[in-house]
Amino acid sequence: MNFTKMHGLGNDFIVIYGEQELPEHAAELAQHLCHRHFGIGADGIVYILPSEQADFRMRIINSDGSEAEQCGNAIRCVAKYVYDQGHTEKQELTVETRGAGVQHVKLTVVDGQVDQVRVDMGAPVFHGLSIPMTLDMEQIKNEPVEVEGHTFHITGVSMGNPHAVIFVEDAPDFDLHRWGPLLESHELFPNRTNVEFVTVRDRSHLDMRVWERGAGPTLACGTGACATLVAAVMNGYADREALVSLAGGDLHIEWSTDNDRVYMTGPAAIVYHGNI
Repeated sequence: MNFTKMHGLGNDFIVIYGEQELPEHAAELAQHLCHRHFGIGADGIVYILPSEQADFRMRIINSDGSEAEQCGNAIRCVAKYVYDQGHTEKQELTVETRGAGVQHVKLTVVDGQVDQVRVDMGAPVFHGLSIPMTLDMEQIKNEPVEVEGHTFHITGVSMGNPHAVIFVEDAPDFDLHRWGPLLESHELFPNRTNVEFVTVRDRSHLDMRVWERGAGPTLACGTGACATLVAAVMNGYADREALVSLAGGDLHIEWSTDNDRVYMTGPAAIVYHGNI
């Protein structure tokens, strides 16, 4: 099997192109190949597949074998891969996702290769049952949740996948390994959740660290950065356009007042090509 190792700000993937559909053994394959000691090593596998309604379709299998509805870093990798490898000449693409529908992508090309990718990530979803959470509320904002005697205040957002955004004093040094898995699997989230811990530098700059559902701590999360800005605006902490700093680098996020959609701009990189 041929593959390409890619990453978006350190959130890394095994990218597979040429399959017609997701393999039946995709979950087991992801657990094996994503292992950082016994496999290639990655946060997940991204399959680039044919689509009947878009230029391409992507399916994402996390390192634990579960499937993600959407991934902002993965879609940037997909866009760079198909352009750089000559599978399209378009600089504006559509990519079909499992949970967020068809997404529009705009490429910035420098010297024949993709340098930056701007993705229309769609409109955020706030209703508790639609995130999904077990709370039947129109908006989950600063909701107290107790975990092992500690109270967190959660703002719930779906960007095609569920997010629990928590504002803390020092996100870069927050204990992800202790609290991340407990919150990911909290009974409030029937399908588990991604968890973002966020510190507000100022109204146009946010620090974020993430515990990703199905992958654990990663260096970046594109949908999480989008959910972070939306939650910061909801709570009055930020303007509708900001830089979100992650462990692997920065993403520019804009929540449009014109159409309520969130736009994410950032890089993607090819590390190497291989076969296994």
